[in-house]
Amino acid sequence: MKDLVRIGAEEIGGLLGPVAAADALAAVLRAGLDPETCPQRSQVPVPAGELLLMPAAAGPWAGVKIAGVAPANPARGLPRITGAYLLLDGPTLEPVALLDGAALTALRTPAVSALAVRQLTPAGRPLRLVLFGSGPQAYGHLDALLAERDLAEAVVVARDPAGAGRLAGYAASRGVPVARTGTAADVAGADLVVCCTTAREPLFDGRLVADGATVVAVGSHEPTARETDTALVRRAAVYVESRAAALREAGDLLVPEAEGAIGPGHITGTLADLVCGRHPGPGTVGCPQLFKSVGMAWEDLAVAVALYRATGADGET
Repeated sequence: MKDLVRIGAEEIGGLLGPVAAADALAAVLRAGLDPETCPQRSQVPVPAGELLLMPAAAGPWAGVKIAGVAPANPARGLPRITGAYLLLDGPTLEPVALLDGAALTALRTPAVSALAVRQLTPAGRPLRLVLFGSGPQAYGHLDALLAERDLAEAVVVARDPAGAGRLAGYAASRGVPVARTGTAADVAGADLVVCCTTAREPLFDGRLVADGATVVAVGSHEPTARETDTALVRRAAVYVESRAAALREAGDLLVPEAEGAIGPGHITGTLADLVCGRHPGPGTVGCPQLFKSVGMAWEDLAVAVALYRATGADGET
């Protein structure tokens, strides 16, 4: 076995930006990858939290992420998400690279959201953003959104006022014309609402969201946790990464279904449908659009391969 290429957290951001990561995701979908056939995530409770095992294979590659979710870590000054990613040669299953799993997740998740935003929002005018959360994913999402769209305003809503203020200051430093902290009621004036939190209950009143606005929710893959409420889900065109995965893991959809507010057929389409042109683009529906992400192993694989190629280790750059 040849020596593993090691790609650390400090290297990942320098090798691949969010637009290139989103492009890598789009490319594998256009090449025919079907997220509905991807293996399920394995979840194992442990004393510190949860261990996740996420394997995937596509084309000449395979890989597996082992991730830890440790809710007490932030109080210790440690990341909530830990882990490692092992990239394998597909035909032989020989390991070729070992990547920092937390940094990979921190790049992959905003890239998935950015790809959805690319498909669901108009490119011709600056957007008014309301961003829930002030942790690493909120910063990653802000960077990814700025790479995809111009922002007229960024309003940060978070449990920690000091954290919200820091993120608003960061948005201002990135050139957002209006960057401030706000409240959940600010969703009424938003073109784009992005939720990057550990909330288990809805963050805002979905009745306030304007028709034509886009909501992205990425905070949970637990069937009983949600960031959006039944009112929004019931009136929205809903897009997901995979119907099967969403109906296993997306509390944002499963809770309204358990309430009898929607049925399993409520999902409008998938990210692959949008990327491959099987559904209409932005501005074609008279209701809010909701993209609910649970995070999937094929996404980690696509971005890990792009990072590996960016090192030049396989002869491609």
